[in-house]
Order: sequence, then C-alpha cells, then structure tokens
Amino acid sequence: MFGKRGSGGAGEGGAKVMERAAPAPAPVQASAPAPAPTTPSTASAASAPAETSRKFSTAPTPTPVVEVRGTRERGATYYETKTQVFAALIDTIDLSQLARLDNESAREEIRDIVNDIIAIKNFAMTIAEQEDLLADICNDVLGYGPLEPLLARDDIADIMVNGSKQTFIEVDGKVLETNIRFRDNQQLLNICQRIVSQVGRRVDETSPICDARLPDGSRVNVIAPPLAIDGAVLTIRKFKKDKLTLDQLVKFGAISPEGATILQIIGRVRCNIVISGGTGSGKTTLLNCLTHYIDRDERIITCEDSAELQLQQPHVVRLETRPPNIEGEGEITMRDLVKNCLRMRPERIIVGEVRGPEVFDLLQAMNTGHDGSMGTIHSNSPRECLNRIESMIAMGGFTLPARTVKEIIVGSVDVIIQAARLRDGSRRITHITEVIGLEGDVITTQDLFVYDILGEDAAGKLVGKHRSTGVGRPAFWDRARYFNEEQRLAQAIDAASDGRTGL
Repeated sequence: MFGKRGSGGAGEGGAKVMERAAPAPAPVQASAPAPAPTTPSTASAASAPAETSRKFSTAPTPTPVVEVRGTRERGATYYETKTQVFAALIDTIDLSQLARLDNESAREEIRDIVNDIIAIKNFAMTIAEQEDLLADICNDVLGYGPLEPLLARDDIADIMVNGSKQTFIEVDGKVLETNIRFRDNQQLLNICQRIVSQVGRRVDETSPICDARLPDGSRVNVIAPPLAIDGAVLTIRKFKKDKLTLDQLVKFGAISPEGATILQIIGRVRCNIVISGGTGSGKTTLLNCLTHYIDRDERIITCEDSAELQLQQPHVVRLETRPPNIEGEGEITMRDLVKNCLRMRPERIIVGEVRGPEVFDLLQAMNTGHDGSMGTIHSNSPRECLNRIESMIAMGGFTLPARTVKEIIVGSVDVIIQAARLRDGSRRITHITEVIGLEGDVITTQDLFVYDILGEDAAGKLVGKHRSTGVGRPAFWDRARYFNEEQRLAQAIDAASDGRTGL
C-alpha cells in the first residue's frame, strides 16, 4: 500500500520529493526508467541545460532537502490510512484514563490499541510502515506530531514551519529544508494551539499572533490565518538540554579564555550589564552564562515576554508578561512587570529583552541600589546600543532633556557586551565595552576586548582573533577590589595584553 513513496515513478508525493532533491539533471536521469535510444538531435537538446548551467554560474542552486532520521515522505494513501486508524483509536480509547498514565505507559497503551485496529481492519503494510504509523499516532496524541523528531535533536537552533508543506531548521548557523510535512494546515494549527494552551494563551482567527514557550524554555511564535496566507507559520527557538557555560563558549571560539575570565568577574562584581546583538546572535545564551556567576544568596527577579531564562540560583522569581484577552483587556506589559518588581525587594533585576519604555524603569533600578541588573537589546554595535536606549526612552513619551537622558544612561550602565552572528553561521562576542562618562553631549566608552576578523579558511569559515585593547585598569577596578577580584582581573588583563595583536 505504501510501496510507491520511495520510487521515482511515485504518485504526487514522490514527484514533489524528486523536484526538491534533484537540482541538477544527473539525479533525475538516475531515478528515471531507462530511456529508449536517443537520436543525436535529442541528445544535444537534452545536454543543453547542463551546458548552460556550467557556462552561467550565477543561477542560484536549489536547496537540497535534508531527510530527518526516522521520517519519510508521506503520500496521500498514508494519510488516508492514518486518518482511519486515528478515528478508530479515538472511538476506542478512554482519554481520561490515558491522561493519568506517564508518557511511556501511555505510548505502550496506544501502540497496543493501534496494532489491534490494523489487524481488525486488515490494512496491508510492512513492519517498517506499521512502526512509522505507530510513532506518528503516538506523537499526534501525546506530543507535537511531526515536530517531535526535530524537538528531540539537540543540534537544532531554530525550527521554522511555513505552512503544512515546508519546514526548515537551522543547524550550525545554516538554514536547511527538511522532509517534515504535516497532513494539512488544520493539523499544523491544532499543534500550534496545543503548544500555546500550555502557557494559558490561545491562537485562532480572533487572536492570530501569539508568543509562547515549550516546557524546556524554548521560545515559540505563531502567526495564524488570515494573517498568514499559506497556513499557520510556527517558529521555535530551541534551547539546548545541556546549558552552555562560558568554558564551552571558549571551546567554541566565541570568546578567548582571558575574555571569559573578565566576563566572570563582571558578572560577579555586580556591574550593570547590557548584552547587545542581532537576532540569533546568542544574547539569551550569553545572559544565561553570566547569571551562573551570581552569588547563590542573592534574590533575583526576571521579567520576560516568554520565560526563557533558566537560572540555577535557589532564590529566583520569574515573571512573565500577559497579552490582552479577547475583549482587549487584562494586558500586563513589560513596563508593568519592571515597575512592580521594584517593590519585591530584588537584589538583581534581569530583563530578558528590552524593547520599549521599560528601559527607563530598568535604568532607574540600576541607578538606585539594584547593582548587577542585566538586560538584552537588539543592536549591531555598542554605540548603536546606547543610541537605541535613548530612542526607546523617547518612545515612552518622557519629556526629558537629551543631556539628562545621557546622564541617566552613564550613571546606570557599566558594561555593554556585543554578540554577533557572522556570515559563516558562527557566533562571537565581538566587544566588551565600558561606559565611561559624558564629554559634552557625547557618551564616552572604551573597549576592553574586541574581535578582529583576519580572513577565512579553505572551508569558508571566518578566521579571527580576540585581542585586548591594552586598557590596563578598567573603570570597574574599584568594584573588583571591593569583591576581592582585583588580582584575578589583573592576571586576566596581563595575559590578554601579552598575546594581543594589531596594536
């Protein structure tokens, strides 16, 4: 029944696979039946496209489809059989009893019932095909359907579902298309609703945009029809099961060992930190790494749109914004959370992402006894980060003189850490920058560490080096002395200065 889906002469589903997986003429010839002898004119006509593609190299090469282990392309017959089995399963099983079982026991129960249904209805399929059907139905009932194989992988950074027929993933900084497909747009929308309902939110025609999170903290965004024309669009920013540390960032080349030591000291001595970077540059990952060096006896309050941070300290309060309900009421904004947490006796306030007027309240907190507060901002350089902070304060409707705003920023922010995602997909910490003071109407800064790109290797990977700028005494030196960290700071600066380049 399912034998056609692997052959070159398959039905509609097989044809779609060959279209995507065969950008060059050669694979098409290999998968087609043996042709009859061709005439010279036919042969020259057949070779013309190949010659053209060799001659003109500017044409874009179609992206190959990556086959996800444990999944295969599904045809219409497969989904028809699955629909019948699924309907019979729902009629047979007691969902209230199933909900009381743990995940493994529930899967075994479903497998037993599905095997009985296949035997009773006498569906003709191989053992491998039956296993595929069992896994799919278990994932549909207990998990997130076709997304389960992707969610189980720890090397995927992003999952991007563009309607029911297209799913992309990001691996090692590169975006690849997969063979993951949904039965139809309704199945995709049902899975989106299941995800967002776990955090008390909903997505439908009346509320088509939603931010949510998975139980492991992975960030989820859904935009549904009628706003998404070709079916619901689901984007998942996955987090690794094993949380990254600064030592691992050193191993990956994101920062030098001396730079990592300075970041540890910056996190411990309660400097007010802003992590700046573009989308996908690793700001949240870096924020999680820095929180690892906060003392365990400090009271920390986090404010986020969707709770992603996973701090290891015992005294952590996690707050999350709330969107308006269907009547447009009940919204709790980030600014509401930041203002309220000031009344909760925090020692550090951590804002997952600063994108609006709440930046003013965060700066006020940094300037009034909540040293060591942190936040992330979307910007491409430390200087642009400062400009964006000024712009966000102006967006909040605060009618303050420009110099007063700059004085608040200088008195609040100690260090800006710039993260970047380079064109080869690698992520690097490109600047560790101190905010020094104000000269006239200009905020002055000094770079402690920068990342220089030196070129690229034969594989197309960028080659660079972190270097010290030669600053021997950072502005937070007295703060480091207060926490008995000045000796370690001096050793890290000396070690970096000994090996610095380009000075």
